[in-house]
Amino acid sequence: MEDHVAAFRRADGLAREVLDLARSTLLVHLRFLDLALSRFTPVSYPGTLATDGQKLFYDVYYLLNAYRQEQNRPVRDYLHMVLHCVFHHLFTGPGIDRRCWDLACDIAVEAAIRDLDLPCAACRRDRTQEETLAALVEQVRPLTAEKLYRHLLDQNLRPDQIAQLRQPFLADDHRAWYLPVKGGSSAGGEGQEPPPEGGIPARDKQGRGGSSARRKQDPPSGTEERKELEKAWKEISRRIQVDLETASRRHGLDAGSLVQSLRPVTREHYDYADFLRRYMSLGEVVQVNNDEFDYIFYTYGLSLYGNMPLVEPLEYKEVRRIREFVVAIDTSGSVSGDLVQRFVTKTYNILRQQENFFTKINLHIIQCDAQIQEDAHITCQRDFEDYLAHMELHGFGGTDFRPVFQYVDQLIRDGAFTNLRGMIYFTDGAGIFPERKPDYDAAFVFVGDEGLDPDVPVWAIKLVLQSEEI
Repeated sequence: MEDHVAAFRRADGLAREVLDLARSTLLVHLRFLDLALSRFTPVSYPGTLATDGQKLFYDVYYLLNAYRQEQNRPVRDYLHMVLHCVFHHLFTGPGIDRRCWDLACDIAVEAAIRDLDLPCAACRRDRTQEETLAALVEQVRPLTAEKLYRHLLDQNLRPDQIAQLRQPFLADDHRAWYLPVKGGSSAGGEGQEPPPEGGIPARDKQGRGGSSARRKQDPPSGTEERKELEKAWKEISRRIQVDLETASRRHGLDAGSLVQSLRPVTREHYDYADFLRRYMSLGEVVQVNNDEFDYIFYTYGLSLYGNMPLVEPLEYKEVRRIREFVVAIDTSGSVSGDLVQRFVTKTYNILRQQENFFTKINLHIIQCDAQIQEDAHITCQRDFEDYLAHMELHGFGGTDFRPVFQYVDQLIRDGAFTNLRGMIYFTDGAGIFPERKPDYDAAFVFVGDEGLDPDVPVWAIKLVLQSEEI
């Protein structure tokens, strides 16, 4: 028995040397990943390779056998797991389809590694990936996990098809992503029960283990640990992106997929509803105003006269709601008609809520490509509903933002607006902006699925949304 223990310890020492060599090799070639590469704590478990964002789980004999067969394999697999964390693949949301998500993440990571073109990370599996990647590049751009996930869901693939597609991209076990963080580590840490065969603790009997199950079972401390871990990786991702866009670019490093995958991770996320409410103005509505009601005189009158209060609640109330507003829609040929309709519908769903909409409003929905195509004047909720029911897009020519601003300026001069708070312009960003700031706030809403980050004038407000947010 002692001989077996001693042999395992020697093998484990060799396995850790292989991991150290893989990390050192990557540090030499990819200095911008220094913080990410040094983040893991190695932990020996039976199975293959896995990470929960803090620990690197490795099977001693699996790792040594992989190194013996192909010396670059541990380097490639180590980088594979690091990039999963850098791209936040392990921080999933509720209701995720795990099979599709796991496949999408593996493809995105392997595509990024191939773009880096590192001889030290070249493996035999590169050749088996070529056909799948060539087909996907024609259908999905860029090859980020989020875009790939939506594409795979649309394909409605069978489990066996997903497994077959994943095989050339498979490098690690993802089950640790879907486990709760307790006591500062994922299940399987010190002081916890050892994992079952396969290296990572098992899922529950129904095969769950994703975010929805985790949220119900985690103690508050585990949830906070998870948030802190995600925050730490987000900061690492930001630093990597800055380095890639400055120093690494000067050295000629080809990291196109890496930069594309980092953008949805590091970008700020906005609530479009909150963004829209910034254009509200103060006005009066017929509503009992309990906030300004004086209970002292009310109760004094009741006590003095029996049933006659000296003051009644006010029957009007000042509130902040949207009264005058402009929604401009870019209807040039490069803008998707489906996205436009979804954007207008989303805007209506926000505005129609009682706390956002005055009974009478002055809203203009203007369609424009290189010239004004349509101006729909909306004065009430019913007008908006009729517009959505019969909405047709016009134009599909070039893009020029200036005609809308000139048209709105003319409406103001003609007295169509008395207190215009602002305009939201939904566009793909490829157009000519006005040179001067208008007398009202102007916000440009872009769809950032293609990694779009357009430049806007200093006076303009920029909001980049993903298509699933619209």
